[in-house]
Amino acid sequence: MTYRIVHKTTYKYKHPVSFGNHVAYLTPRTKPHHTCTSHELLVTPAPSGLSERVDYFGNPVTLFTIQEPHEELNIEARSMVLIDGDSVVWPDTSPAWDDVARCLPADLSPAGLDAYQFVFESPRVKPGAVFAEYASRSFTPARPLTEALLDFTGRIYNDFRFDSKATNVRTSPDEVLRLRRGVCQDFAHLQVACLRSLGLPARYVSGYLRTWPPPGRPRLIGADASHAWVSVYCPGTGWLDVDPTNNLIPSQGHVTLAWGRDYGDVSPVRGVILGGRDHELDVGVEMEPLDES
Repeated sequence: MTYRIVHKTTYKYKHPVSFGNHVAYLTPRTKPHHTCTSHELLVTPAPSGLSERVDYFGNPVTLFTIQEPHEELNIEARSMVLIDGDSVVWPDTSPAWDDVARCLPADLSPAGLDAYQFVFESPRVKPGAVFAEYASRSFTPARPLTEALLDFTGRIYNDFRFDSKATNVRTSPDEVLRLRRGVCQDFAHLQVACLRSLGLPARYVSGYLRTWPPPGRPRLIGADASHAWVSVYCPGTGWLDVDPTNNLIPSQGHVTLAWGRDYGDVSPVRGVILGGRDHELDVGVEMEPLDES
């Protein structure tokens, strides 16, 4: 499957901005069976400087500076992504989840050391007893990690309601657990908080989700969306992705942008501006499959 993705972000400022430094996580990652074949970032007003680098987690990042006064900032990311299989094949059997939590601190392999950093607290995800208690019904003693993980993903899907007006970008997992509603970012943060509270390494994944129209209805351009899900480390296999918002294992309908400890590490666009005060934000995503009739 090949996707053409166009991600448009527009900031309209109440007052002119005289200077802006921005960071964009809008270049899809390349990993096994998931290749970003082309990418370009179009910015208006034109940046005075633009550079690309790879961050600590291996995500491609674009940095740009705008030095001319402006009341509107337009960022358009155009990408082509080829997906020709699953990045990781789920195992038929897996270690018990509590064995993973117990043994990981002593695992000095490169994979184990990389995974262990995702056990700890991060700025937007603070593990705690309340999260461990909520997850414990799925993570019973000696239950295989994969079985417990899929059961828990299904419980979040059933226990929580998707509600785009209930939360905002800074809503904490504690509040989401109390409200029992939110959006994909909230459900991903909640699941990460619960897994880390059990001593399991979990990371936050940002990307895109392809959507399908109702039966008999044409597909609408712009109906696709930015999305978030969770990745959990399974020794001997690698990182296993789960999507609590939709209760499924991400496959060819998911395109990965970046991963980190939480949303703060991989927010699509962030920066520092001089001026502007209040602003309006508009974001739209078009994710067009090119290999289907």
